[in-house]
Amino acid sequence: MSEAASTRSEVGRPGRRAADHGSPHPDRLRPLEPLLRAWLPRQRWFAGKGRAIGALRQVSATELLPPGSSPGLLHLLLDVDGDCYQLLLGIRPELPPALAPALIGRAEEGPYAGQAIYEGLGDPRLAALLLERLRAPGPLGPLRFDRDPAAPIPATLAARPLSGEQTNSSLIYGDAYILKVFRRVGPGVNPDLELPRALAAAGCARVPAPVAWYEAQLSGSEPLTLGVLQPYLRGSDDGWQLALHRLGAGADFTAEAHALGRATAEVHSALADALPTVALGPEQTARLAAGMTARLAATAREVTSLRPYEAGLRGAFDALASSRGAGVRAQRIHGDLHLGQTLRTLDGSWSLIDFEGEPARPLADRRRPEPAVRDIAGILRSFDYAARSHRPFAPAWADACRAAFCEGYARTTGRDPREDPVLLRAYETDKAVYEARYESRHRPDWLHVPMAAVRRLSERERPAHRLPLPPPAADPLPLSPAPHPREQPPRRPHT
Repeated sequence: MSEAASTRSEVGRPGRRAADHGSPHPDRLRPLEPLLRAWLPRQRWFAGKGRAIGALRQVSATELLPPGSSPGLLHLLLDVDGDCYQLLLGIRPELPPALAPALIGRAEEGPYAGQAIYEGLGDPRLAALLLERLRAPGPLGPLRFDRDPAAPIPATLAARPLSGEQTNSSLIYGDAYILKVFRRVGPGVNPDLELPRALAAAGCARVPAPVAWYEAQLSGSEPLTLGVLQPYLRGSDDGWQLALHRLGAGADFTAEAHALGRATAEVHSALADALPTVALGPEQTARLAAGMTARLAATAREVTSLRPYEAGLRGAFDALASSRGAGVRAQRIHGDLHLGQTLRTLDGSWSLIDFEGEPARPLADRRRPEPAVRDIAGILRSFDYAARSHRPFAPAWADACRAAFCEGYARTTGRDPREDPVLLRAYETDKAVYEARYESRHRPDWLHVPMAAVRRLSERERPAHRLPLPPPAADPLPLSPAPHPREQPPRRPHT
């Protein structure tokens, strides 16, 4: 019997149950706690790096296979110092050699005494079980699996994990679907489920539509989105890698940037039609500018090289605060848009992916309407990052791409983002300040990239002009492509 067939028979076996039904119960966690305390800080998606784990509490525990199954799969929601994490733990008497790197440790006592506890997403058999649960929706203890009934999901798709991710984990099923498993979760619909579903209902084809998802329903809480299954855009080109390739070859990228601007505008327009928008009045605009000013002050205390430019940068936020918010509307947006969150598909069109927003921000903040220019500023800064990954630095290439993107955006919406230079400058400045803090902490060798933008933005903003591409360098010597913050490593590479 195949692994997938075996899993299907286990799913249908009578007597399956959920452990604890979502209520905290220490017995199942306590024997695993020493193992998890040592393992969690080593995971890329764990937010508590650099400090010892304090309080660790089980929120819910659900066995996805009947007790005694081998392998077993335990779904845990774990509160770690106030943050809730989703774990999927495999349980076997012995691990096959292929799963040895996934080992967390051996339980010494409790219901899993003597068993090997391991990261379950790397086990093809357990990955197949997750897909089967999504194919046959329904509740299981505090968990609920759901799907779009109009989207068929084949039963026998080989699973493989994606490597190199930071904030989540993903599984590829037969080059047809990708399942994103959220690691750090909270009450409320995750935007990576909410927004693509809204766009699909609005008929926008620029974003892959979810075909299945699962969540946890805990007592006294909104549901927690735990995972989303979407089509895998096989053969697509990652926008960041495509830009680097064109830049390294000395090739023009303005046509692609123009088309990406149109695609971004289509997504923004569809979101504005599908979900509520609000007008920013003077008080809201002032609060927006005050938040940017506070982030600047905090970053300048940490990044000393930013301090000489602090007054000039603050001027961008002061100008926004005094603009009275005229004509600015806030809507649902991507929230973390850069070239690494875009894909050029086989037919040459652009898609936007990963609508989760910045995972470090509270979920309520990520679901709040914001000016669409925040997404635009993210892409414009990403062109600058690409240009500075090339030797010699190619500022004209970045300027041409920035202009082409804005022109493409205006082609769809009728309004060029550069027509509101105060708002655009404020958001670009806020983004550059964020980048400076990120690079100072994580990639100090790349601090010069946002600092170049800091110097430019601290001066009075000048209109952007389309400039000719520079001639190809005799010896381009591209740097190791260190992408825009949170583009390293790529969150969703595509083959």
